[in-house]
Amino acid sequence: MMKYTLVVTALAAALLAGCQENPVSGRKQLVLVSEEQAQASSAQAYAQAVGTAQKQGKLSTDAALNARVKRITDDLVAEAKRMYPPSRDWQWSIAVIDEPQLNAWCMPGGKMAIYTGIVRKLNLTDDEIAQIMGHEISHALLGHGRERMSRAIAMQGGLLIGSAVAGRDLSGLAPIADIALTLPNSREGESEADRYGIELAARAGYDPRAAVRLWEKMNAANSGGPPVFLSTHPSPANRMQALNALVPQMMPLYEKARAR
Repeated sequence: MMKYTLVVTALAAALLAGCQENPVSGRKQLVLVSEEQAQASSAQAYAQAVGTAQKQGKLSTDAALNARVKRITDDLVAEAKRMYPPSRDWQWSIAVIDEPQLNAWCMPGGKMAIYTGIVRKLNLTDDEIAQIMGHEISHALLGHGRERMSRAIAMQGGLLIGSAVAGRDLSGLAPIADIALTLPNSREGESEADRYGIELAARAGYDPRAAVRLWEKMNAANSGGPPVFLSTHPSPANRMQALNALVPQMMPLYEKARAR
């Protein structure tokens, strides 16, 4: 029992030491993974994803769409570098993947992708694409990838210690732990990325009102989705309400950017 006590104490100390204040949002985060580790892992995963898409002939060859996405993300990245100066050293990259999914992402270190399905099925405007990619870029700026990795490490360590103390395998509790711990934090991250994503897009000269229109389209396309307590995203109604409340604060930033 002394051995387990020491292990639990060591884990608790590591978790406490891993709580850091995010430089963008000011929120306390569990960070057990270094930025270098997160970026190295992301670069490897990105190269694999893009390489697989290329082998399967699924990298978009639509020159107009590629140029459009590149122009929008370049505008957003320029503002991201002002919002979070360390991102000036990131090796930013964007891939347009020809798949039907309504999806886009940005990994730690600025490795981005958007799927043709979300652009074409929702008939997205430039302002709406900017809202999507501003949201995804904000995940990276806010360190959400490192936070998710850290939570997974902490949860795995907790289950291993719990199994040892209880004298039985508790790995079957992982789904329960995921619902109780990981998903609520992920919803918090989604809301945080919404907040900073709409600002990032506004500062880059993209209409913040498009954020609400975007999620109206997403809600219509994803009707019958999972209940909010089992989702990593806020409910569409909550999301649109929160974004709509932010629009008046963002309009002056948008108008200033457009005036430039």
